[in-house]
Amino acid sequence: MKMKDLCADERPREKLLEKGAYSLSNAELIAILLRTGTGGKNVVEIARETLMLAGNKLGELTSLPPESLCKINGIGPGKAVTLAAAFEIGRRVAEEAGMESAIRMDTPQKVFRAMLPHMKNLDHEECWILFLSRSNRLISKEKMSSGGQDATVMDKKAIIRRALEKKSAAVIMVHNHPSGSALPSTEDIRLTRDLHRALDTCDIRLIDHVIISGSSYYSFSDESIIR
Repeated sequence: MKMKDLCADERPREKLLEKGAYSLSNAELIAILLRTGTGGKNVVEIARETLMLAGNKLGELTSLPPESLCKINGIGPGKAVTLAAAFEIGRRVAEEAGMESAIRMDTPQKVFRAMLPHMKNLDHEECWILFLSRSNRLISKEKMSSGGQDATVMDKKAIIRRALEKKSAAVIMVHNHPSGSALPSTEDIRLTRDLHRALDTCDIRLIDHVIISGSSYYSFSDESIIR
């Protein structure tokens, strides 16, 4: 069925104007970004197919690259780029919201909220460092390495060098586990203790190492693995 054949309150744009964005389904919101249908399918039908490609999960959809979206009949490079841009805006908004509530990185929960937008849908491991002032206020955060599905490199010298350059009094290490388990490996524990000792020689505190996996996390500080 073509969009013009639908009642006004069933058309996504008209529905949004009349009832607000919160009243729209996920498919209807995506349809507004796609704008037009193709052939015998209206834009809402194409939006539903787009969601199905990601198992009807918005989190999975936002991680799909434009070339994957282009596999859907009715989505070309232009529409795929529009979706990718909208998803990136959403991710940045979530990051800003997390950072506003995490100016002082004094709990693992704040670290988790600040870093989840970066790590939630990754299929590989990344290691990030949060550089803090003496009062645990965030100076900056930086990705230090990107690896495979079950490992990434931690360069102690590079971390110390960056901490000294930023005049950071403390750091928090964050990395992700794509496997679904946030529990640390024996190697994770060894590397964390090595980094703790190396930073201590430069009078820089390692406050925590937080491992993120999906919507859960593990804190070395909470478990007293580092003090």
